[in-house]
Amino acid sequence: MSRHHVPPHPGTGTGTGTALDKAPSGESRWPMALAVALAMVLTMLLPDTLRLAPRWVLPSVEGLLLLTLIAGDPGRIDRRAAWLRAVSLALVCVLSVGAVWSTLQLVKDIVTNGKETASATSLLQVGSAVWAGTVLAFSLLFFELDGGGPAARLHRTPAYPALAFPQQIEPRLAPAGWQPRYVDYLYLGLTNATAFSPTDVMPLRPWAKMTMAVQSLVSLVILGLVVARAVNVLT
Repeated sequence: MSRHHVPPHPGTGTGTGTALDKAPSGESRWPMALAVALAMVLTMLLPDTLRLAPRWVLPSVEGLLLLTLIAGDPGRIDRRAAWLRAVSLALVCVLSVGAVWSTLQLVKDIVTNGKETASATSLLQVGSAVWAGTVLAFSLLFFELDGGGPAARLHRTPAYPALAFPQQIEPRLAPAGWQPRYVDYLYLGLTNATAFSPTDVMPLRPWAKMTMAVQSLVSLVILGLVVARAVNVLT
């Protein structure tokens, strides 16, 4: 070997057919699927007045879309197909619209002294369910929109990312070829909903900035009004 030869970085592939040349593995479908299932349960637990449709409608639609994704791309998310992308976007749209609708109805009930706000216990239970639903919905929205979705991120890294994670800003913090997983987007949704601003993940594209802004406002409204109303009921 020439003394000027530089060995390739682990994970970059050598073109020799060794284990280092294996195609990158897609993210497991199950974390995302569990998040959708939890959002479905939260929707079913909400009072009728806070749901966009009858109790079974939204969970049924979301469940059907989720099963379609699992059947079309089982195990790991690595298949790029236009129809799978459409189903994924439809799923997050249904989740997001349902979460925003529940938020608006909760605000209406608080302002008009609806029956769900009559007791502090009931209000905190309902408010917590609505808030958790928005966190899950926005985390899945970030997960599906960033870089064209998980399948697209697996096959190509955007030259200019919409969301900049610390591992992307400073590559020495992660192994070569690191890509964000659903848990990273869940953490983003949770911290954005509690801090009302970016924490470790920076929005770079306009859509990312506006989506994070909308989530911050939704979370601020829920937490502020629920806590204020609960204190008022208790006193």
